[in-house]
This record gives sequence, structure tokens and C-alpha cells, in this order.
Amino acid sequence: MNPLNSINMQAMEHAIKLSSLDGLRGYSQDHYGTVKQYQSTEYISKKSARGYQVLREPAWNKGTSFNPDERISKNLTGLIPHTLESLETQCARAMAVINSRTTDIDKYLYLSSLKASNIDLFYRVLIDNVAQLMPLVYTPTIGDVCLQYSTLYTRPEALYISIKQRKSMATILRNWPYPDPSICVVTDGSRILGLGDLGVNGVGISIGKLALYTGAAGIHPEKTLPIVLDCGTANETNLADPFYLGLRSKRVSPTVQQEFMDEFMAAVEEVYPNMLVQFEDFETEKAFKYLERYRKRKCFNDDIQGTGAVVLAGYISAVNLSSVPIEEQRLVFMGAGSAGVGVAKQLMEYYTRRGLSEREAKDKFYLVDTKGLVTFDRGDKLAEHKKIFARSDNNGHQFKTLEEVIEYVKPTALVGLTATFGVFTESAVRALKVSVDAGGLGRRPILFPLSNPLTKAECTFEQAITWTEGTAIFASGSPFSPFTTKTRDQLTTYYPNQGNNVYIFPGLGLGAILANASRITDAMVYTSAHALSQCLSPDEIRQGLIYPRIERVRDASVVVAREVMKSARREGVSLLSEETWVEWEEWGDVALTAWIKGQVYDPK
Repeated sequence: MNPLNSINMQAMEHAIKLSSLDGLRGYSQDHYGTVKQYQSTEYISKKSARGYQVLREPAWNKGTSFNPDERISKNLTGLIPHTLESLETQCARAMAVINSRTTDIDKYLYLSSLKASNIDLFYRVLIDNVAQLMPLVYTPTIGDVCLQYSTLYTRPEALYISIKQRKSMATILRNWPYPDPSICVVTDGSRILGLGDLGVNGVGISIGKLALYTGAAGIHPEKTLPIVLDCGTANETNLADPFYLGLRSKRVSPTVQQEFMDEFMAAVEEVYPNMLVQFEDFETEKAFKYLERYRKRKCFNDDIQGTGAVVLAGYISAVNLSSVPIEEQRLVFMGAGSAGVGVAKQLMEYYTRRGLSEREAKDKFYLVDTKGLVTFDRGDKLAEHKKIFARSDNNGHQFKTLEEVIEYVKPTALVGLTATFGVFTESAVRALKVSVDAGGLGRRPILFPLSNPLTKAECTFEQAITWTEGTAIFASGSPFSPFTTKTRDQLTTYYPNQGNNVYIFPGLGLGAILANASRITDAMVYTSAHALSQCLSPDEIRQGLIYPRIERVRDASVVVAREVMKSARREGVSLLSEETWVEWEEWGDVALTAWIKGQVYDPK
């Protein structure tokens, strides 16, 4: 008998492989050196750049659009084809390439290479084809990109700040090649979309989000800064991946992560004191904690505040379409994480601004997590953020399933932020319709399955329309196609709404930057939502839409930015001169809107 037969050789080989990948094993993990750079980087100016210095800088390269004088003055003769093309022709070529690619990842990679070679062309293509390309640049494609980021990696596109170099963060920030960025998106990769802890691979979120700040609101691309903070990862797949680009170690403790974050915020204040910091995809507890801890700084959290605001904007319009009076509205939230609680808090403010007390407004919300209805007496230790909406009026009864909660609450709205596909079952959605119908004729249920990407959506648009017999007021986090049904000989087409944060965060960020706001107040966030709800055109209202068509996102962002600026002024956080505001206050929205449009990036 072979004694080796009882040994799991596959497991042993796997352990040996992991051990060989762990380059930090045996070293002290709590001592940090300081990076000493002996020379500063000297960048050539755009004015003095010639030849390949121009062509290899994406912010300067115009490709075949350089005119004859530029080709001579910049020594480009012979370095590019001897043809003069318009930007429109270049865009048509780019779209032809995109449409020839068979997978979304391939299309993303082409767009990424385009951005790395010709920024103006990339953004012109994105702006002119936003409905087709936004799902490629951000959700849902960006989720797949993040999962494969280390494998797909070809060039740096961000600042990668390892906790191993925590004492050198100011140096790292100064290494960014574009001076004085106006906004950064920072993540630690601990909760990417509904995909969990992706570690440094989560940097794709920061990159994609900032592309939308530019594409949807016109913040200049040279004024944007994507950042990932690498604190390790709990993702075993990443740790075993030989191509993984992050620290091959478990995440440090919450205490050390907090220290790291404090040091990062201090470094930002030292190096880029005027930069707006947007937190993105931190795990729930940290997301709430950091937002509260740095509330007086120039920062906001899009997962909490942006998601809340865009859902609020849609909800304002949905309530008007539902024919259910405000006093009879009751909302069930499936999902009680950072996004769920953030959305609920924003919607609660909608009611307090309409005369309800905080207690009365809070009583309209019922949050459900994996253990059922969130109550104070269900026997588990509630996270702090869940206590805000935990129920105490359940008389000792516990409701463990969504269907049980719907039967108990009789809601008028069902909101999903669970990142669990199909959790809105047919029985749950039909029960929602029954509870709404019981209130009277002509009433419509509000159904918002908001999780990203599509593979995490709580239900599909087709299911929502079918199960509610076409009455649902629907908004999702990811894009769905219109759905056509046939009743007898009549075709009816229903149009979905996408409650995409891109309707809020670009305009909110632009408004805060242009107002030179010292911080982002709750009133500014609420104002962004209310402004968006006022952006619908008559045609969009007739089609039953609750958000503007995505093709008009830049128009909406200008309106959101304008109203956010005015809110910053009212809140006393705008640092613009008094003389500037006096002039706008004399001439009103027309003057301020024209000024905003004059500030935004719009490649021609």
C-alpha cells in the first residue's frame, strides 16, 4: 500500500502555490518606511512639445485632426497619415470599431485604448453616443472589468496607494502628472458593486466613475484623479491569482484601516486642499463611518448620498404618478446596507420637508435584510446604521421573508438594494400590487429593483410589467430594454427608467466645484434630487418616465449643478466672492446657466 495515497496531493500543491505567491511572509507588517525621491518630475509643456511628445500625450493628441499649420509647427509631418479628418469622421471610425467587437469587455478595452491615446476623441465619442457607451464605460460592464482587472491590465490609469507606503502618501499624490485636480474618486475595493471585496481590482470603479464626471457633466479630464487604497483583500481568488496586482495579504484590521484613511485625508488636505473627495464602494460600516467622520471636509459618498438622491428624484415623480396620497405611502426596502439606509434617509427627508415629523416620516419605512424585517427585538446584534430604521412596533412578531413583510405592511412601494438576483419573486410583486389596488382604483405600485449589475437585479423590467399587468412605476439600477406586450390586437410598449447615479453625482460634483464649496451639505444633496425631478420634458412625462432620457444627461447635470451652487450659497459654504453672487442674483438662472456652460469641457 502506497502511504501517499491518503494525502490530498491537490490540496498540498495548492498550498505550495499560495506559499510561493506570498512575498511578504515572515516580514514585519507594522513598520513603514518613507519613500525618498531625489528629483522632481519635469514635464514638458504643451507649447514646447514636438513630434512624439505630442502624439504620446493623450491630452494633446488630435490624431488625423491636426491641421496643416499644427503638423508643421509641431513636427508631425510623416508621423501621422497624410490626410485631414474632422472629429466627426474620427468618431464614426471609432464607433465602427466598437460595433465590430463581439463582447462588452472587448468594447471596453478598445474605449480604454482610445482614451489612452486621444482623450478629446474618447469623450466626443462618449458624449455623442452616451446611451450605447455608458453601460460599457461604467455599469454593468465595469463589474466584469473589475473582476478581471489584474489580468486585463496594460497601463496605469490611477494612483495606487499601498498601505505599505502609507508614510509617503503626500509624495504619491504629488506624483500625479496633472496639477491641481478638482475631484478624486477613491475606493479601497472592499465592496465593489454587488461583487464583494475585489481589493486593488476595484480601481476600475474609480476610473469609470470619473469618465462619467467628464462625459455627463463636463469636468475637465485633467482635473480628475482616480485612486485606490490597497489595504489587502479578503478575496481568496485574488490571493491565489498569480497576476493579482494588489497586496497579497488579508485586509488589515478596521483600526489600522481607519488610521490609514485619516492619513490619506490629511495628505489630500496638504497636497490638494481644494480637491473634492468622493468615497466609492467602501464596505457598509466603513462607508457610514467615514462619511460621518469627515463630514466637515470637502467630501461625499455616492453609494449613500448619490444613490439616495437619484432614487429620491425618481420617487418624487413616481409618487405623483401613483395616485396614492402621501399620507398613505408605505415603503418596504429589501436590503439594509449602506445604499439601502442611505436611500431611506434621503426619502425620509422628502416627507419631513412636507410637514411630517421625523418620527412620522421614519414610520413609513420598513427595512428587510437576510434575517427578515429589521426590528429591535429579533435577537441579533444590529449594526449601528440599521438601528435608524429598526422597528419597535411589531409587538414581538418577527417576519422572516419578504412575502411575510409585504403581507404585514401592505406597502405602496418596494425598493431593492440587495445585490441578489430574483429576490423580488412573482408572489412578492403580485402581493405588492394587491396591497396597492386595495386602496382604490387607478393606483399604481412603485417598484425599484436598484442593484447593479444586471446579474444582481432583484427582478427584470419584463417581470415587473407582466406581474403588475403594466401598472408598475419601475426604476432599476442597470439598464433594461423597452418591453412590448400584445393585448388582443393592440401592441403596448412600456419604457423602463434607470435610476442611475449618473443623473446626480456629476452635477453635484460640478456644482460643488464651481461654487468652491468648503463642504457638501445635506441640503445640497437634497437639492440635487429635487432639481433632477424638475428636468423632465413634456414628452418624457407623457411616456410615463420619471428620469430624463439618458441622452439629455448633460442638460440635467447643468440644472443640477446650478441648483447645487445656489444651495451652497444659501448654506453659507460657497467661497466665491460676494460680487460674483450679486451679479448672478441680479440676472438669475439665465446668467448662471450660461456661466456654467462656459466652464464645462466639451471637446470639438
